[in-house]
Amino acid sequence: MNTLIKSLRRGVSTLASRRIYIFMMFVVPLGCTFFFLSLMNEGLPLKIPVAMVDTDHSSLSRKIGRSLDAGELIDITMELESYHDAVAKVRSGEIFGFFYIPDDFQEEALSGRTPTLSFYSNMTVFVPGTLSYKGFKTIAVTTSGGIVKTTLSSVGVSDAESMIMPLGFDYHPIGNPWTNYSIYLSQSFLAAVMALLVMMTTVFSVCQEIKQATSPEWLRTAGGSMAVALAGKLLPQTVIFSAVGVAIQSVMFSYLHFPLNGSTAAMVFSMVLLVLSSQAFALVVIEWLPNLRIALSVVSLVGILSFSVAGFSFPVDKMYGGVAVFSYLLPVRYYFLIYIDQALNGIPLYYSRLYFVAMLVMVLLPLAGMRRLRRHCLTPVYVP
Repeated sequence: MNTLIKSLRRGVSTLASRRIYIFMMFVVPLGCTFFFLSLMNEGLPLKIPVAMVDTDHSSLSRKIGRSLDAGELIDITMELESYHDAVAKVRSGEIFGFFYIPDDFQEEALSGRTPTLSFYSNMTVFVPGTLSYKGFKTIAVTTSGGIVKTTLSSVGVSDAESMIMPLGFDYHPIGNPWTNYSIYLSQSFLAAVMALLVMMTTVFSVCQEIKQATSPEWLRTAGGSMAVALAGKLLPQTVIFSAVGVAIQSVMFSYLHFPLNGSTAAMVFSMVLLVLSSQAFALVVIEWLPNLRIALSVVSLVGILSFSVAGFSFPVDKMYGGVAVFSYLLPVRYYFLIYIDQALNGIPLYYSRLYFVAMLVMVLLPLAGMRRLRRHCLTPVYVP
C-alpha cells in the first residue's frame, strides 16, 4: 500500500507538471463536445449547398427549382449553365451536388414522353452527400408523380391520385422518433474522441518514461512491481477521463435530453469501461512497441479508423471480412453497441452482457505482456 501511494503521488505530480496532460484530458474533450453539439444543434445539417443546372428554362423547370430551394435540406447557392461546370464545382468542394434538367423537359413531359431528371451527389462526404441525395430524390419523385397525375387527368381518369399512390404509409422510427442525427452521431463520435485521447495520453505518459530513461526510477518508486507502477501512473488518468466522460454524458442526457430509455448506471459504467479498455489497448501496443513515436502513430491510426470501422456510419456486416473482424477489436465498438441497446432501445441489461464482458476482457489483456514491459523499463533504450 505504501508503494502504491508513492506511485500515485508520482503519477499525480507528473500530470500536474506538464500542461499537455491538462490539454488532452480537459480542453480537447470538452472543446470537441462543444463543437459537435453546436454543429448538430438542429438535429442534422440543414441547407446543404447545391447547384441547379437548368438547360430547359421553362415554367415547369423554374417551378422545380423553387421547390428544391424551398426544402429544408438543401440550398441552391448557384445556378450553372452546363453539366461540366457543375462537376467542376463539386470537385472543388464548393457544392455537394447538383440537379440537372435537360433540354425540352417541359415539352416532353406534357406530351406524354418520358424525360429524364438527373441529380448528382458527392458521397465522399457522407452526411452532406446523403442529405442532398434525399432532397433531390424527394423533388424528383414528387415531380414525376405530378406529371403522371396531370397526364392521367388529361385523358379522363377521375381518380388519378389514388392510382399513383394506392397505399398509405405510417412511419414510426424506433429509438429516435425525431430522426435527430445528433442523438446518433454526437454520442458515437464523442466516444471515439475520448478513446483516441485516452490511448494517446496513456502511450505518451508511459513511453515518455522510457524515452527519458526515468523508467527504472519509476519502477523503484513502485517497489519493483510493474502492476503497481502502472496503477500509480494510470489510475489518476482513469479517474479524470471517466469524470470528464460522465460529465459529457450528463450534458447530452440531462441538458440536451437525449433519450435514455435504459439504465443510467449502465451508461456510466460503460464510460468507465471505455476509458479502462482504451488504456489497456494502448498498453498492449506499448508492450510490443515500446517506442514513443511508433506507439503514438499506431494508436492514433487506430483511433482515427474507429470513426469509420467501428460501425458508426457504415454497418459492420456489410464490410469486407478482414475489416469487419478488426472492428470487434476496438473498445469503442462495444461502447457504441451498449449505447444503442441501453440508451436508445432501452432493452434489459441482460442482452448487453456480452459487450460488457468483451470490454472487461480487454482490460485484462495487458497482463500477458507485463513482464516484457518491465524488461524494457529496467533497461530503457530509446530509438529515435
